[in-house]
Amino acid sequence: MKKKIQGRAFVLGNNIDTDQIIPAEHLVYSLSDPEESKNYGKFALSGVPTEASGLPQGKIPFVDEGQYQSQFKIVIGGSNFGCGSSREHAPACMEIAGVQAVVAESYARIFYRNSIDGGFFIPLESKQPLANEIKTGDQLTIDLEAYTLTNETQNKTYPLNSLGEVIDIIEAGDIFEYARKSGLIPS
Repeated sequence: MKKKIQGRAFVLGNNIDTDQIIPAEHLVYSLSDPEESKNYGKFALSGVPTEASGLPQGKIPFVDEGQYQSQFKIVIGGSNFGCGSSREHAPACMEIAGVQAVVAESYARIFYRNSIDGGFFIPLESKQPLANEIKTGDQLTIDLEAYTLTNETQNKTYPLNSLGEVIDIIEAGDIFEYARKSGLIPS
């Protein structure tokens, strides 16, 4: 696992639900087919309404037209990120789009577990609301040893909550690799 994650920020508000992360009409593609699964990246965060994007200048697309990977590697969310249904497609589509970390005030429990168990990206919690501090497009660095997020654009650093024991699952790659390495299931 990388100890630092760097990338541009995409800022969202509170209560971003799984239908906003990947609208239900796009759940028709196979995640196991490499070409078909690119459609999940293409439509990642396509259901987020403009007013929830935290962008006063209007909605900047998360994924540019004709692409399946985003220029934004770090998503900043508010509270209750990933609420709604328990679909595993939501964290999967974000990984396919190139998201390496989400930093939110809090998560819906099942979305948080799906993110970790599937090894899709690193879900971190901020110690303070960041959606009003960080702007979409700001360059960020997350230090996973110091548990800090530095906004390189604004030259400000914020503390993050420790990942605690889930770091072992993240470092293993997903819940099944962790179980194999821990001897909980056969290799």
